[in-house]
Amino acid sequence: MVRVAAWRCFFLALACALGGVAAAAGVVEAPAARMLADASPTPPDARLAWQPVTLPDLWRKARPHAVPQATWYRISFEHPGGEPQAWAVLFPYLYDGGQVWLNGALVGGIPENTPQAHVRWARPHLVALPPALLRAGGNELLVRAAQPPEGSSLRFPRLRIGPLAELSEQYDTRFFWVSVTPQITSTVCLLLSLSVLTIWWRRRSEVKYGLFGVALALWGVRTLTFVVEVVPMDAWYLWRLVLHASTGGFIVVMTMLAWRLAGIRKPWFERALFGYWLLGPLWMLAQGPAAEPLVNRFWVGGFLPIGATIVGVSAWSLVRRRTLESAALPATMAIAALAGMHDYMIRWELEPPIAWLTEWTAERFQLLHLGASLVLLAMGALLTRRFIAALHSLEDVNQTLEARVAEREQQLAANYMRMFALERENVAAQERQRIMRDMHDGLGSRLFVSLSRVERGAMPPEEVASMLRDCISEMRLALDTLAPQEQDFRSTLGNFLFRWRSQLLACGIRPRWEIAVPDEALQLSPHASLQLLRMAQEALTNVVKHAGASEVQVRLRVVDGQLELEVRDNGIGAAGVSPDSYGRGIVNMRARAGQLGGHVDVHGGSGGTRVKVQVPLQAVCA
Repeated sequence: MVRVAAWRCFFLALACALGGVAAAAGVVEAPAARMLADASPTPPDARLAWQPVTLPDLWRKARPHAVPQATWYRISFEHPGGEPQAWAVLFPYLYDGGQVWLNGALVGGIPENTPQAHVRWARPHLVALPPALLRAGGNELLVRAAQPPEGSSLRFPRLRIGPLAELSEQYDTRFFWVSVTPQITSTVCLLLSLSVLTIWWRRRSEVKYGLFGVALALWGVRTLTFVVEVVPMDAWYLWRLVLHASTGGFIVVMTMLAWRLAGIRKPWFERALFGYWLLGPLWMLAQGPAAEPLVNRFWVGGFLPIGATIVGVSAWSLVRRRTLESAALPATMAIAALAGMHDYMIRWELEPPIAWLTEWTAERFQLLHLGASLVLLAMGALLTRRFIAALHSLEDVNQTLEARVAEREQQLAANYMRMFALERENVAAQERQRIMRDMHDGLGSRLFVSLSRVERGAMPPEEVASMLRDCISEMRLALDTLAPQEQDFRSTLGNFLFRWRSQLLACGIRPRWEIAVPDEALQLSPHASLQLLRMAQEALTNVVKHAGASEVQVRLRVVDGQLELEVRDNGIGAAGVSPDSYGRGIVNMRARAGQLGGHVDVHGGSGGTRVKVQVPLQAVCA
């Protein structure tokens, strides 16, 4: 009993909120009327056989075997008189239109069906009653309810008559819930469906988003039945077919989506749902307009147990997961299922066994579009939450991946640096071994031969001193180029020229140095440095021994990708060179330059001798 009272209070409060109860002072509800089935465009004679009826008058319920036709309703009401005040009559619904007469005068009309257009007014209607026609005391209101289309039933509401200001509030409230809310729902659903279907189109694997987008689109189309109230007659049947297809398709798609969200995937069940959905539209196409009442009663009614499976699987998911997220869908689906049963009861005018529920259903408020919107909202929130969770998961994966990539890059960089250092050490070791081999084969052999001559007494002291000076110079060159930190050729060349400066000045030769090479071009390998210095040493030795020069110039520069070393003096022009032979020193210089991929050019004349060494810069860089 407590639960029944609670539900009764709920529906009564909802009715008040929707403007369904005439609680305002001065507003009169017409509980009864007298009716006469007559297609006359003017009020029939009061002496005819008018029959008393209780309002609302529902033909399918009150006259199940009669064919609905245009009907006149006569309602009497009292006016308090006194100071003139604007009054009106509020029709909560009058689906097929009609006329309103007050005390024998036509005061308003609601458009009816014509051969050109079909009407179905979901909105309420407020018809003003001219104060001049109102009489103090008894008044008579006559309403002509237009004939409904074939297959439909005539429904005449319980009217409300009273002051215009008070009825306007009830009219505005009902108009908002019956007409404005569906417009908002349809627009939002269609726009959101485009957004959701775009997400699914970009990620076809997310089938749930595709189903949700289709459900939004179908419900947006279905809700248009409350928005589009006038349809051209030749498009009416097609319009009804679209509405039935969208209604059934929405329930089918929502069922498939609910099952998938619960972790249940049954292809046979989904195929069966799809087949049942096709049954209704194919039935209407095959049989024509006559099939619509049967489709409405049986095919649409078959979706009630289908919708009940949504509640079942959602409840099962709630029991299994026990989270607030899993509770949202079964709760909203239960509300939508009750709303669906409520609308089905209204559509077929089934009388509930509870008196207060009968009073509520008489107001004919369609609740399914509100309940389905609630389900779509819950479903959208659920999918949005999952989408956001997927984004967070993706961000975490990206961050983890970025951290691993950065760590791997650091490891690779460290490995590369170790490999580079080992490679440099290996190259340096190879260079040292080559230089040491040259020293062994050159300097070592020379010292050994000289030692043998000295031991035999075959080498005079002056020649011994000269030989030792040459060996010391050779050793200094090797030590300079072998130093690990001396890969900068400028430092090595500076040491070399500093030692030669004192020797040249002692011989009366004024030295001049010119180094015009970028810093990065002087990072030479030890082997290249040693070969270049040996060639420079050979050229300067020839100047001291053979040129008889007073000045010598050493120039180092880069020309067209070639490293160029030039030694020029102002001597006699021979510099140890004969027309037939360049001498052993020049031959050695050319051999050393060849090892570096270069060449030596010797030019002698009356102005002195020029020795120019050119090697590819790329071949000698470290």
